[in-house]
Amino acid sequence: MPQVVAEAWVPVLPGTAFAVSQTTGELRLTWDPFIRHQHLIDAERPGKDVRTLTRARIGPTMISRYVSYRPPTSVGMTMEKGPWFFATFGGGWRFTPEERDGVEGTRAVWKYTWSARPAWLSPVADPIGRWLLGREIRARIAAFARACESPDVLGAV
Repeated sequence: MPQVVAEAWVPVLPGTAFAVSQTTGELRLTWDPFIRHQHLIDAERPGKDVRTLTRARIGPTMISRYVSYRPPTSVGMTMEKGPWFFATFGGGWRFTPEERDGVEGTRAVWKYTWSARPAWLSPVADPIGRWLLGREIRARIAAFARACESPDVLGAV
């Protein structure tokens, strides 16, 4: 299965980095360039087995489910329903403590894995997916890194 990976270092501890990554509602929309709309389905806060409806700024909508939720170290999700061109889609975000230049912080590594539908389209769809999803995940983690330095975002988590 194809995958894309992006990483960033942020000058906050893993608990704070994790909390920023799991913000919802208007606060999430202030920093996450991928999302046009997102809400939890039948839940007040993220957690294992909680479902989320996400509409991307570029159009597609997906219902995903948290398959793991381990503050402050990791979170994983899998697609339950989504765009016709994904047979499967999953993502994992990891947060590990890492000091840089005497500053305690967090190394965030985000990964998306998918398979295309129909399968015979994979030779064409996979490189396009790597390019498009690679661009999106890099922009998204860069925005996350900026959010981890924003007094407004940090004050809200």
